[in-house]
Amino acid sequence: MSERKPIESWLSDMDGVLVHEGQPIPGADEFVRRLSAAGRPFLVLTNNSIYTRRDLSARLAALGLEVPAEAIWTSALATARFLADQRPEGSAYVIGEAGLTTALHEAGYVLTDLRPDYVVLGETRTYSFSQITRAIRLIEKGARFIATNPDPVGPSTEGALPATGAVAAMITKATGVQPYFVGKPNPLMMRTALNVVGGHSESTAMIGDRMDTDVVAGVEAGLETILVLSGVTRAQEVERFPFRPTHVVDSIADVIPMIGA
Repeated sequence: MSERKPIESWLSDMDGVLVHEGQPIPGADEFVRRLSAAGRPFLVLTNNSIYTRRDLSARLAALGLEVPAEAIWTSALATARFLADQRPEGSAYVIGEAGLTTALHEAGYVLTDLRPDYVVLGETRTYSFSQITRAIRLIEKGARFIATNPDPVGPSTEGALPATGAVAAMITKATGVQPYFVGKPNPLMMRTALNVVGGHSESTAMIGDRMDTDVVAGVEAGLETILVLSGVTRAQEVERFPFRPTHVVDSIADVIPMIGA
């Protein structure tokens, strides 16, 4: 592996890296403090499009993790930026929560079910059959299909919940139209995050707990990648993939020594 530059900027997944099942992972608070003390730019990334960055900042603060809102980047924000670049001041029919609708409004989008430019599918805990039906009919009439992320299921205290990827598959089955997924593992999510944090691929690290989203997205974006084993991917599964992370560690606590002074 070629020699890389020292890490100046940090990107980190949230679930499975900093928090797990509603609790902070040991070392996460110290990791965030060390980054702030060292003046290292960082962003916490999440494919979850339900919450606004202010919501997520407050939720993390309640767990003892002081992450400012501007240091959070969601698939909803990445989707809004992508659409604003593709079709400025466009229109969209949205299935999702405040995190997605707020991001699109702030990007100058009109939310409507009257001949929208796009159907945008995001995360919600209350997927409506009537909304899905409306989305199918709008796509059949020519609306472009965008989804915030491909995750098929999401976690809850009761078990798995159908998520954006699963509902997108249902809409695709009905229409024959595949969505464009903006969130991880699309490296577009990483590139927009790099722009936000002001980092360069040669000197930025991505920390994640999933080989199939976090690590592959980091690899494709040219970042240094760190897999933590505190989330989804197990140590014995790493060798099954055709790509490798730069580092494999037990948890975020093992990443703290990598932060320069």
